Amino acid sequence: MSAITIKHHTMRTTNLFVMLALMGSALFAQEAKKDKDIKAIKDMCGCYEVKFNFAETFNNAKDSTYTGSPVKRVGGLEWVQLVEDNSDKIVMQHLLVVSDSMVIKHWRQDWLYENTELYTYDKGTTWKYNRYAKEDVAGQWTQKVYQVDDSPRYEGTATWIHEDGRSYWANVADAPLPRREYTIRNDYDVLQRRNVHEITDSGWLHEQDNKKVVRKDGAKDFVLAEEKGYDVYTKVADTKCLAAQTWWKENQQFWKLVRTKWDKIFDRDEDLVLYPKVDRKTLFSYLFSMDPNSSKKEINQVLDNFLAEGK
Repeated sequence: MSAITIKHHTMRTTNLFVMLALMGSALFAQEAKKDKDIKAIKDMCGCYEVKFNFAETFNNAKDSTYTGSPVKRVGGLEWVQLVEDNSDKIVMQHLLVVSDSMVIKHWRQDWLYENTELYTYDKGTTWKYNRYAKEDVAGQWTQKVYQVDDSPRYEGTATWIHEDGRSYWANVADAPLPRREYTIRNDYDVLQRRNVHEITDSGWLHEQDNKKVVRKDGAKDFVLAEEKGYDVYTKVADTKCLAAQTWWKENQQFWKLVRTKWDKIFDRDEDLVLYPKVDRKTLFSYLFSMDPNSSKKEINQVLDNFLAEGK
């Protein structure tokens, strides 16, 4: 073997080692970043004193008699239960503690790593199925938010940021009207939410900059008004939420069956349309009134009754 051949062979070997080292370093950095993401997400679990604050900021109403929503300030005690804990999926159930004898199942949030399938809220009781390319969600986490009956609410994908001593995730997603609004308003159809979840020294913060959107078939979306939301979760001793922990132990199997049924519905990978009511009752009214020991068949039948398409 000539000296030139040996030199070229050595250079190729060196370049290969450098390439492998760079790939290994990139993979290590990616895994380290993912570990930080997981820690930030799971840091939202536990017992919290919560202050919910919402105020309408601007309006574009064409009617001079327009009246915006009143400022909303409420507080409560909330337990965030870790339900599933996998490297690519974290499920957390929120439970409101009204008293030692009264716990209310609240919203649920799932976090999926590099998820490519989302249900995007359209309007009414319709969600559109969307599939993304793998490269478009690389390194991102999807937050899937569910209503109290585990039906879909809104979903969005974005990257957790860990810079300048901060850890936060920000995304814009369309959503149905929240309870604080649909009980008093019917002049808009969609709440376009800019959600920021940030971990703080005392707990975590859910900050929102929302747009109240009028959405009609064949017409361009119209932003009727805008809203600021500022929900502060302050960590307290887990013992303050013992009632919620006990409630979850007694009811978790029931809600596992509900989630399993919903998962089968979502796995059909098609648009989802629900009936808002069946026999003048909402889905959560049916589920909340059922015995915790109800069978899989009984639960499935209730959910099937609310599917407007593709039963």
